[in-house]
Amino acid sequence: MLTQPWVFDDVVVGARFYNSNLEDKVLIGAEGCISKILSLTSPKDAAQSSAVSQTFMSAAESDVVWESFLPSDYEDIVSTSDSPMDFPSKKQLYFSLCNSPILLDGGKLSFSLDKKTGKKCFMVAARELGITWGNTPAYWEWLSHLNSRFSEVAKLKRVCWLDIRGKIKTRVLSKRTEYFAYLVFKFGDSFYGLGSVNSVVRFVDSESDNEAERRANVVSFVGQGPRSMLPMERDDGWLELKLGNFFNDTGEDGDVEARLMEIQYLRWKHGLIVQGIEFRPE
Repeated sequence: MLTQPWVFDDVVVGARFYNSNLEDKVLIGAEGCISKILSLTSPKDAAQSSAVSQTFMSAAESDVVWESFLPSDYEDIVSTSDSPMDFPSKKQLYFSLCNSPILLDGGKLSFSLDKKTGKKCFMVAARELGITWGNTPAYWEWLSHLNSRFSEVAKLKRVCWLDIRGKIKTRVLSKRTEYFAYLVFKFGDSFYGLGSVNSVVRFVDSESDNEAERRANVVSFVGQGPRSMLPMERDDGWLELKLGNFFNDTGEDGDVEARLMEIQYLRWKHGLIVQGIEFRPE
């Protein structure tokens, strides 16, 4: 008589323990399934899904989800950063790369991610650009700038012939992605001589300079016109001028070059401060 309640209680306790374990396993399984599903969506969808429930929140925070949004070669890229990077989660790494570009190749190149898509963005530093007369002190000056991500910027002192080129290898860019190229710049204290200029983007191995020049776009540093032709202010306080676009298919097109030029009307130009040329998805 005295043992029956204990036997009964053991069964009840055991049943409760079994049900608790089962619920935990179901929750863990559900969380894993949700993580797999979220990894097939987008960073924005994953972030918003955390408001659905506690299970969704846990799934949306998992490394499985956020590693899927990082480039497949992110470890190789991060390992070559000029500054050591150590983040406890892939989500934190993702948003750090979105909000804080890292320097690569001895500070000649910066890398970041597009927050909406996780696609790769690169900016080529002014020092790595092909600037006609860039190494002639009478025409261009190299100096540090407080708000630049690079150690040097190029300041135009005085030229008639303006020609600036930036190249990047298509194999390092995100595949099957439409990219745009931008001149990232500021106006100096006294800026003159630059209104409308020409810009063009070309695959170096597929199109000559002369062919590209014949189809060049007209863009403007000042004045009125379509929004796409005029400078836009960036979140980092710099300005950007769209130079053109291209589709990076499989990354096997060699170098792509973005170019800004004013080589027809040989008037004096002054006061342009160049940080670099950025290649990023739109």
